[in-house]
Amino acid sequence: MGLKVMALERGYVKLIAPIGGNENHIGSIYAGAIFTLAEMPGGALFMSTFDASRYYPVVKDLNLRFRRPSFGDVSIEISLSKEEIRRINGEVAEKGKADYELIGEIRDPADQVVALSCGLYQMRVNGS
Repeated sequence: MGLKVMALERGYVKLIAPIGGNENHIGSIYAGAIFTLAEMPGGALFMSTFDASRYYPVVKDLNLRFRRPSFGDVSIEISLSKEEIRRINGEVAEKGKADYELIGEIRDPADQVVALSCGLYQMRVNGS
């Protein structure tokens, strides 16, 4: 797949999936590669934002709406606000788990939206 991390910091991630090696039968990027690109930010963002020694993430749901084909690399940027990070940390401390949503736009090199993603994730206390 060749996924590349372009930026990773607390509350923010940008990933790119190259067209090379991910082409489908018509020469556009394969739908499975786009789906993987939509799902991977959840783990990357978790690792850069939360304490992985105390918590772990799970994917509860991931929806993808394909808008147009891309014949080039595709990218996604996902972020969590400081307020949302505080809410998640507070809820998991109180209840042992916290749901949160990650919304993304997968874009081509011309900045056109290729697909829209909506993921529902849950952070849980280790051992639960």
